[in-house]
Amino acid sequence: MASSIIISPAVVEVTTTSIMMIMLFSLANAISSPSSSTDEAEALRSTGWWNSTSAHCDWDGVYCNEAGRVTQIVLYGSEKELGELSKLEFSSFPSLVELYLRDCGLNGTIPHQIGTLTQLTYLSLSRNNLTGELPLSLANLTQLEYLFLYSNRLHGSIPPEIGKMKNLINFFLSDNNLTGVIPSSFGNLTNLIYLYLDTNQISGFIPPQIGKMKNLVSLELSYNGLHGPIPPEIGKLKNLELLELSYNGLHGTIPPEIGKLKNLESLELFYNGLHGPIPPEIGKLKNLNILNLGYNNLIGVIPSSFGNLTNLTSLTLGGNQMSGFIPSEIGKMKNMIFLNLGYNSLAGVIPSSFGNLTNLISLILRGNQINGFIPPEIGYILDLLYLDLSTNQISGFIPEEILNLKKLGHLDISNNLISGRIPSELGNLKEAKYFNLSHNNLSGTIPPSISNNMWTLFDLSHNQLEGQSTAPLEAFNHNKGLCDGIKGLSHCKKRHQIILIIVISLSTTLLLLVAVLGFLFRKQKIRKNQLAKTTKVKNGDMFSIWDYDGVIAYQDIIQATEDFDIKYCIGTGGYGSVYRAQLPSGKVVALKKLHGWEREDPTYLKSFENEVQMLSRIQHRNIMKLHGFCLHNRCMFLVYKYMEKGSLYCMLRDEVEAVELDWIKRVNVVKGIANALSYMHHDSTLPIIHRDISSNNILLDSKLEAFVADFGTARLLDPDSSNQTLLAGTYGYIAPGKLYYNLH
Repeated sequence: MASSIIISPAVVEVTTTSIMMIMLFSLANAISSPSSSTDEAEALRSTGWWNSTSAHCDWDGVYCNEAGRVTQIVLYGSEKELGELSKLEFSSFPSLVELYLRDCGLNGTIPHQIGTLTQLTYLSLSRNNLTGELPLSLANLTQLEYLFLYSNRLHGSIPPEIGKMKNLINFFLSDNNLTGVIPSSFGNLTNLIYLYLDTNQISGFIPPQIGKMKNLVSLELSYNGLHGPIPPEIGKLKNLELLELSYNGLHGTIPPEIGKLKNLESLELFYNGLHGPIPPEIGKLKNLNILNLGYNNLIGVIPSSFGNLTNLTSLTLGGNQMSGFIPSEIGKMKNMIFLNLGYNSLAGVIPSSFGNLTNLISLILRGNQINGFIPPEIGYILDLLYLDLSTNQISGFIPEEILNLKKLGHLDISNNLISGRIPSELGNLKEAKYFNLSHNNLSGTIPPSISNNMWTLFDLSHNQLEGQSTAPLEAFNHNKGLCDGIKGLSHCKKRHQIILIIVISLSTTLLLLVAVLGFLFRKQKIRKNQLAKTTKVKNGDMFSIWDYDGVIAYQDIIQATEDFDIKYCIGTGGYGSVYRAQLPSGKVVALKKLHGWEREDPTYLKSFENEVQMLSRIQHRNIMKLHGFCLHNRCMFLVYKYMEKGSLYCMLRDEVEAVELDWIKRVNVVKGIANALSYMHHDSTLPIIHRDISSNNILLDSKLEAFVADFGTARLLDPDSSNQTLLAGTYGYIAPGKLYYNLH
């Protein structure tokens, strides 16, 4: 049977109307958008970012589709200075899917017109000088998967509307000046893998809705002003590998739900106000590499379940109120590299199982109530670089096995109850730069291997030692049997001979008188020599402060800053605070002093030593001049040339001072920086890579001449090495998220 199709007039009318509407829509779209790729080329040319007469699809960083429409703009590199971001007419690029302008010298605000790039999937404007607030129009970029805005000067709060960007995978806002709270709408970003909001001024609570972000791998919220408890909902983030909440004001207890994060590799909660015990559930995190809970108010014992964390490389519980014994199960952590349990109330003995930690390079147990002996098994830790057992109640002898630690650079067992003799070969630890056995009950003669050693700093004071040394006398103060430590035993022997003559020759009064007068005369002469040498020590030798117009004395610095009173503080650097000191000679210097807690952290100590090493070898007019340093367990500081104008960063941020820094002066600043970098890269014996060049680390003197400063993380290049680098900064661990962050 034949079938037929009947089309009614109404259907025809509807169809015709639909066709007309489609044609009108297409016409309107053609009018509102570029008619051809020629318009896109003109929009690119008008920015001034390219200087080419060829077809725009052939320009560097410009990529087009087969129709000739721009789909990607990719420019990056610190040598570029693109200026205002608003030069780019965003509405001219309806087909753009990637905009990558990282480290291009962009400034100004992010224009609201950026919301017209509705096809965009990748946006990177990081490492520029963008200011202003995040535009609400960002929420229109619903196709966006990657958003990188870190290391700018953005301020204001994070718009809740960003919660509409449900396709986001990576979201980086680190290192800005953002305030306000973390929007609860972030819970809608269920595809998000990396969320980095660290190093801002964000406050408020961590929203519990964050537990809905089931795909999250890295959560970085450190260096903010967050407070309140850690929400237990974080335990729902089963894919989480990195959780960093350090340097906030979080309080409450550590939720045991964190033990559900089976994939967690890095957990850092240090420098908060967390209290209560450490939940034993953390011992279930068998993939954990880094665990840092230091400098909170945690109490209770170290859970024995920590013995299950066999992949752990760094454990920091220092600066809490932990008590009880150190569990022997820690000896099962055979991958451990850094172990810091200092400044707690731990008691009992050092477990002999520590000898199993053969990968350990730093062990800090100072400031506890540990007793018993130093276990001889410690001699099995052959790679140990840093050992601090000071300020405890450790007794017994110094074990001979400690001589096996040939790489040891820092040894501090001061302020204990250790007795007996110093092992005769202890001074053969040639790598030791810091050596402190003071405030113990050590006795016997000082071994020649120590008395003739020239460590950077060593201290055997407050013991019961005998013998001699060529070292400064201060290193041996308050010992019972030293005979003028600098001069040696010859004077001591002569005094005993005179006493013997007095006893035997009582009948010869004249001879006795002559002998006594001769003895007194010689003693007075020696005392004068000692006074002269002590003065020399005071004026620099002991503290490694080099001559500066003749004299810089430690006591002068203390007096000039009133023992580092806060009123002399002029700023805070990457580590330590900076002070201005006017010496009695009228000269003004700058002092960078490590805080007490920083002196106990091997990371900051390494940066301190690295800066001394670097600046000691560099002589260039545009590199900060180091006059000297003081390295002592009670006070560590660096002495620099004083820079009257401060940092380039602060000057550019000040509207008045920024005007003073006109174009010509800015060019001179750039030339100075370039000269310094050229010297470090090409003229130094071993090329030096600074690794932290920023406006914060460029200092200006009264003539606005630029000086490169802050060499704490500098790196030497070894031309004979297969990887071309020598580590000169801090040993550390780069988490996967951090590595990814550095690449974008």
